[in-house]
Amino acid sequence: MKRVVVTGMAGITSIGSDWDTIAGNFAANRSGIRRMDEWDRFSELNTRLAGPVDDFQVPAHWTRKQLRSMGRVSRMAVAAAEQALADAGLLGDESIKDGRMGVSCGSSTGSTDEIKAFGNMLLNSVAEGLNANSYVRMMPHTTAANISIFFGLTGRMIPTSSACTSGSHGIGYAYEAIKFGRLPLMLAGGAEELCPTEAMVFDALYATSLKNDAPQTSPRPYDKSRDGLVIGEGAGMLVLEELEHALARGARIHAEIVGFGSNADGQHATRPELTTMRRAMELALEDAGLAPSAIGYVNGHGTATEQGDIAETLATSSLFGEHMPISSQKSFLGHTLGACGALESWFSIEMMNRDRYVHTFNLDEVDPECGKLDYLRHEFRSMSNEYVMNNNFAFGGVNTSLIFRRWR
Repeated sequence: MKRVVVTGMAGITSIGSDWDTIAGNFAANRSGIRRMDEWDRFSELNTRLAGPVDDFQVPAHWTRKQLRSMGRVSRMAVAAAEQALADAGLLGDESIKDGRMGVSCGSSTGSTDEIKAFGNMLLNSVAEGLNANSYVRMMPHTTAANISIFFGLTGRMIPTSSACTSGSHGIGYAYEAIKFGRLPLMLAGGAEELCPTEAMVFDALYATSLKNDAPQTSPRPYDKSRDGLVIGEGAGMLVLEELEHALARGARIHAEIVGFGSNADGQHATRPELTTMRRAMELALEDAGLAPSAIGYVNGHGTATEQGDIAETLATSSLFGEHMPISSQKSFLGHTLGACGALESWFSIEMMNRDRYVHTFNLDEVDPECGKLDYLRHEFRSMSNEYVMNNNFAFGGVNTSLIFRRWR
């Protein structure tokens, strides 16, 4: 078995696209949530809250030809991948094009402008807005395909479209590809573009926040007075590398991935099951050869929905006990869906390496129905840990757990 390390990290979020900016906003309790006035035209949509990336710009050096096949979700994914490759010292390295580097990446869906155009064709019998690249921008594996094409990567492609676990699945499957010796390098992560249809998915389940006139007070993961989730957008990408390959080229190592667990609830499409959530964490621990006591911090999924928060924290508490520190960055970004597993993995590594762990914003009073845990609240917590865990849980009953080890 090969050891797998992280040598590049990058992301795009509503509160910044570099760690110093993001951490500064965490520390100042500034979230990326705002009222979406542009959604007022959707009279049957109750929520008006979201976490958009308002300042995203396509890099000036990208060509028109490169952009043709990319909708917004792919553009953010490719931009994050480009930054991660630069962080790893591999951007412009021709050797990554020889089949030794692959891509494992996903999103909940492709770009919805193209879905709208195809829907218009079915409804009105016209092909307005459709062209040769429309499907490529819409298809579920648009992020993985566009990253591969943009950088000329000919290793294996693993598309992951599994809703809220798309990003963590991307990292987990890339880790396994390297661990089992299939290739030494992978770009891994996830992305999502904001669309009111995504808000409507949760609105129809009465699971969205309605604090429309107080956007900075929501979402409130684990809090007694939470009233639902908020949708966000962004992208996160990691460069994963076989350890000996990384050492041979003198790469800087951010962390080691030592465990990955994934399973399915097999019960209900939208109601989480705490027994299988716990089992996913156990699978990650077994993969890493670790006891629960080795983990120093859990980065929770923390969507601010009642069923999700309660099931997740009861599962976590039953495995780790009431002294396990936990927090959720969705309190600052909203739920970035396909991007959240990758972004939260990046944040977990940064926090572990800096001994400073971000709290859950807006967590004033823990819901007594949630599991007993050490909830990080109000401000950063100083801790030194060798291992941290990042958990994500998705519609369809999909569960993932990743374990990162500090590199010393």
